[in-house]
Amino acid sequence: MNQPAPYRPPQTAGTVHYPTPIPAPAPMVPVQPGHIPAVQSIVLPDGRVVTGYAIEPTKPEPVAAKPPVSRAAVNIALGGVGFAAVCGGLLMLTTFIAALTALITQLIILAAVVFGGFIAVQLFAGSSRGGTVVNIRKAVIKRNHFHG
Repeated sequence: MNQPAPYRPPQTAGTVHYPTPIPAPAPMVPVQPGHIPAVQSIVLPDGRVVTGYAIEPTKPEPVAAKPPVSRAAVNIALGGVGFAAVCGGLLMLTTFIAALTALITQLIILAAVVFGGFIAVQLFAGSSRGGTVVNIRKAVIKRNHFHG
């Protein structure tokens, strides 16, 4: 029996890259702090002694002084005062217009009452008061001429 030949990838010309070794790192040298802290010993209540360096607590950086009232709050308050002033002015303006309208209406009604009263007195006054009597009779107009 014939067995097929094993698969072999085609041979191509190419460049082979080999990894570059990394040099060994420099040995670590301990660095002393700028000042040597004091060594402290503490005796625990059970008699054991613990020795070590004193650790100073970290101090927070000072916070910038805040103003007693924030600027945004001041701006909101000033806006509210301005809005209230505008609303008050508009309320006064509308009140003034309403009052002026009522005054004009009352003047018109007063004029109508006075003028109507004058007309009524003239119409209903009797001839006994010595007024001028005008008799109106039928007038005849012929050819654009008045014949009374």
